[in-house]
Amino acid sequence: MTSSAWGLLALFLVLVGVLSWPVGKFLAALCNERLPRWMLRVEAPLYKLAGTKPAQSMHWLRYALALLAFNAIGAIFLYALQRLQGWLPLNPAGMAAVSPDSAFNTAVSFVSNTNWQGYAGESTMSYLTQMLGLTVQNFFSAATGIAVAFALVRGFARRGDGKGLVGNFWADITRITLWVLVPISFVIAMVFAGQGVIQNFDVYKTVNTVEATAFQQPKNGADGQPLKDDKGQPVMEGATTSTQTLAMGPVASQEAIKMLGTNGGGFFNANSAHPYENPTALANLLQMIAIFLIPAALCFTLGHVVGDMRQGWAVLAAMTVMFVIAVVAITHAEQAGNPLLASLGVDQVPGALQAGGNMEGKEVRFGIDASSLFAAITTAASCGAVNGMHDSLTPLGGMVPMVLMQLGEVVFGGVGSGLYGMLIFAMLAVFIAGLMIGRTPEYLGKKIEVREMKLISIAILVTPILVLAGTAVAVIATAGKAGIANPGAHGFSEILYALSSAANNNGSAFAGLSANTPFYNGLLALAMWLGRFAMIVPVLAVAGALAAKKRLPVTSGTLPTHGPLFVSLLIGTVLLVGLLNYVPALALGPIVEHLVLWK
Repeated sequence: MTSSAWGLLALFLVLVGVLSWPVGKFLAALCNERLPRWMLRVEAPLYKLAGTKPAQSMHWLRYALALLAFNAIGAIFLYALQRLQGWLPLNPAGMAAVSPDSAFNTAVSFVSNTNWQGYAGESTMSYLTQMLGLTVQNFFSAATGIAVAFALVRGFARRGDGKGLVGNFWADITRITLWVLVPISFVIAMVFAGQGVIQNFDVYKTVNTVEATAFQQPKNGADGQPLKDDKGQPVMEGATTSTQTLAMGPVASQEAIKMLGTNGGGFFNANSAHPYENPTALANLLQMIAIFLIPAALCFTLGHVVGDMRQGWAVLAAMTVMFVIAVVAITHAEQAGNPLLASLGVDQVPGALQAGGNMEGKEVRFGIDASSLFAAITTAASCGAVNGMHDSLTPLGGMVPMVLMQLGEVVFGGVGSGLYGMLIFAMLAVFIAGLMIGRTPEYLGKKIEVREMKLISIAILVTPILVLAGTAVAVIATAGKAGIANPGAHGFSEILYALSSAANNNGSAFAGLSANTPFYNGLLALAMWLGRFAMIVPVLAVAGALAAKKRLPVTSGTLPTHGPLFVSLLIGTVLLVGLLNYVPALALGPIVEHLVLWK
């Protein structure tokens, strides 16, 4: 890595650490239900209207059922909104109804915090759908993840009453949205607007370009139908245009929660590579900070709630070490360039007039350093936003985002999901350590016994099964193979990346795969829904089991879970258990592609 790359990484980590500390402390107050009186007075009418009492803690099963019902209703509403948008207001571009399979995929995608997009937002979704549907679910899906993290942390913190109470879901979802996500998003949106991110309800604008653009289009016959050659392919003819249509819309308001909630769904098809979404280097840095802000803050929340800040620092340290390794790996791979271009005499050496390395698919505004860092952040944090084309990364450079997702999105991870995913691995780590020293495993004062280990095994195995089984189905099925644009190892990588992204609720894509088809829309929607909620339910069950247990005092035989030794054990557990499932698949995709490229 260059000195500029190290400097950018250091600046990013310092800013995230400084900003996440106060956020983590406030989240701990929410988790402990210690709010100022004026906040409670503001909330009271909402709970009265909903007919719920926030002080009544729920059993984990009731908490889970409320969570599932809330998200199922959100998915139904978002599906209906897409299907009816052609008849609804705030649609100046006259967007028609979204197709049933695409609407289904999108509804599941945004409710599950995946934000996978098989469509181009500016040519598919009306302003009303973007705001009332997609943006609202950006808030609620993020709040859902944080609520589950709260429930698990409470399970560790509570002294144990045998009832398995983990909090009130309706109070959690309200407070997280009202007091955390909305105010922070408002501030971020205002800053983005100041940087040049657009926010309006204007009709799309047609402007004259500086010079005419030549392009190819299908040639029509006298009957107005496209002509085809002897092989059945359309006959193309040259054309030119001197105008361009610029999409407008309320972008800044969606962009803020897109990043803060680790959602990732872009208003425009080019996502954060679009100048209306990410106009400046400062906006790019703020977007990266927003992605990690709450995942990092929740580590401090853990320490505050359990009464031992060292525990939060240990989890944060494990996340940071793995993240830095990933950034170094992807940046080095991209700075190494493409040997095929080098053989053609293309200069890829960094200099005063060029960034050097593999600049294919990257914005010249950001270059390799900021693009590589962004790619690592967005896939480590389950965000899915992109400021460059991941499909254009080198084989090993593209493998890094893939691996970060396949680890279970625990390297910071999504808001809430990153912490509860890492705590699942932490409990597995102490179980392994307990086997080695012959003691009943304990973590944060709670015994990890047979029931918890069964639930932890389910939570860990859900996503690998979805990813590998889904990839196998896609490469065998005719409809799956029809979507592959690039043959060989890279085409396999595109499918593997898509299933890894969907099942781990990331949402980014290699994009060379034609995924907006009934086959992929259905397959990926299934992976997204189960990848989200088939993991959340076991996690809540673990939370309930832990909440029912009494906290054990620390003794001389207790395994310390806050020092370098435990951090190393935790990292090793994540890498061995989280990654070994995918090694054969990675060997068939990016690894063999790298060997062929550098032969």
